[in-house]
Amino acid sequence: MADSIFTELQAAAFREGLNPRTKKAREWFRKKARGLTDINKLDLISDDRLTQLSAPAPGQMFMFFYDPKTKKKLPYYDTFPLILMVETAPNGFYGLNLHYLPPVLRAKLFDALLETANNRKYNDSTKLKISYSLLKSTEKYAAFKPTFKQYLSGYVKSRIVRVDAPEWPIAAFLPTESFRKAGTQKVWSDSRKMV
Repeated sequence: MADSIFTELQAAAFREGLNPRTKKAREWFRKKARGLTDINKLDLISDDRLTQLSAPAPGQMFMFFYDPKTKKKLPYYDTFPLILMVETAPNGFYGLNLHYLPPVLRAKLFDALLETANNRKYNDSTKLKISYSLLKSTEKYAAFKPTFKQYLSGYVKSRIVRVDAPEWPIAAFLPTESFRKAGTQKVWSDSRKMV
């Protein structure tokens, strides 16, 4: 099997002399990842570097295929969300789907959220300490508004995989959004208006 996209980008960052836990490296990942095309989402969630879970946990990043219950009523939706889980909900969970933000706003929100991490190890023990009340409490998290979504477990259409903390900056900027009923530019334009 070929190296995963995570392995390839981390190796490229290493060759550039970047420490993956710095703001400079996150900016490099953002620019590099946006230039990628034809990412196979099925291969991505099958990546051995990602952990399959039966139930996601708050403060961690996840990706999965999703078919919303209310899709007929929605103006648009993402069938391959990349979320930072905020909290559990009846029959599912709430999460911040980073795909709803254009890269610049995504980077701003992502950097602010990293400040809530419970440690700086960036390993399996690293989690973000986020809650809905925290997100709405200050202007620095304002970009969360268009990303906050509820997901019902019965409408998840694949395994749910956890993206471990070392891969967060890579996954956050991979162009894996899969919007239906509207294009990415329309979604991002609407999101900018909400922030």
